[in-house]
Amino acid sequence: MLTRTRSTGLDAKRLAKIDDFLAKKYVDAGRLPGTLTMVARRGEIAHVGLRGHADIERGLKISEDTIFRIYSMTKPITSIALMMLVEEGLIALDDPVHRYIPEWRNLGVFAGGTHRIGFQTKKPERPMQVVDLLRHTAGLTYGFQLRTNVDAAYRAAKIGEIEKDGDLDGFIAALASLPLEFSPGEKWNYSVATDVLGYLVQKVSGERFEEFLQRRIFDPLGMVDTGFHVREGQAHRFASCYQPTKAGGIEVQDDAATSTFLKPPSFMSGGGGLVSTAGDYMKFAQALANGGTAGGHRLVSRKTLELMTANHLPGGVDLPALSVSLFSEASYSGVGFGLGFATTMDAAKTLIPGSAGDYSWGGAASTFFWIDPAEELVAIFMTQLIPSSTYPVRRELRTMVYAALDD
Repeated sequence: MLTRTRSTGLDAKRLAKIDDFLAKKYVDAGRLPGTLTMVARRGEIAHVGLRGHADIERGLKISEDTIFRIYSMTKPITSIALMMLVEEGLIALDDPVHRYIPEWRNLGVFAGGTHRIGFQTKKPERPMQVVDLLRHTAGLTYGFQLRTNVDAAYRAAKIGEIEKDGDLDGFIAALASLPLEFSPGEKWNYSVATDVLGYLVQKVSGERFEEFLQRRIFDPLGMVDTGFHVREGQAHRFASCYQPTKAGGIEVQDDAATSTFLKPPSFMSGGGGLVSTAGDYMKFAQALANGGTAGGHRLVSRKTLELMTANHLPGGVDLPALSVSLFSEASYSGVGFGLGFATTMDAAKTLIPGSAGDYSWGGAASTFFWIDPAEELVAIFMTQLIPSSTYPVRRELRTMVYAALDD
């Protein structure tokens, strides 16, 4: 455990209690394999707490350089990449998506039917715009939502399998044959939209999506352990992923020794395909906390970041008011959604400490981060347990980090 608090205004004893709490409630109890908590304030790492294992079966302890599946924590990185192109005038938020994906020009909105007998559709109230992809109001979905006939059509069309073994072009072509859940802008639904953003980055930049991320974000920030697969020579640092058992323990869900993340994928998922370390992701998050810049390299401008972290939900409502999603990485009252991030609108309504304007997101394996500009605070939590809704650890972590403020 590393704790530096002299210039950060954080209480060292209270920060240490976070690790003891996680160990007692989750790690020692066999509910989580291991945890890594990293907290920074005013640009300085204030605390790194390590508990438990990266790989229980092989006795590998979790460490600062452990490599994790970050799944949907990929989404903010993809969103920043798209906004870089917006800043360069190559694409605009109110552009219709069919300008870049012509085969989507005539997408209809579900009005009845099933994938077996055929769908009845109606014309959307307006075309899908780029902003809808960023804020999940595009009318797209995930097949795992298990809520509607459109969700079922995603499963029948094997969209999830395309995301594993296909490519971006095939993914876009498959979606062209499916109806939208709703007219763009009418509702919020957690979806494959950010994977579509990855396709747009590739098409608009004229560069392969993974190469764009490497050249424009990972290399400049020194994110040497971040990518769409675990690189050669890094496998010994890769964590196994677990899932809960009916008995209350955990079992291996994706073994580090045989994981598909050990080799380059054919589908570069901007919605959930990256692996990373806590230190690498802190470099990205700290650049955002600094107003979009780090080490003399600017990702986006301060004003672009302010735009991204404002609430963009139509009508200015929060997520519970507009969401039809059975699952997302944030569902609290008082929380809105911007361009790639959940953002706190009213901390009192969340019933969790925080600040208006703090922003965050998480991943399917229970990873999580948030940035609080008002407090100059960045926190990252890494573990590997699917699904992320299993335990309220994110809520508990936020409460205890803010309890350590001492200025």
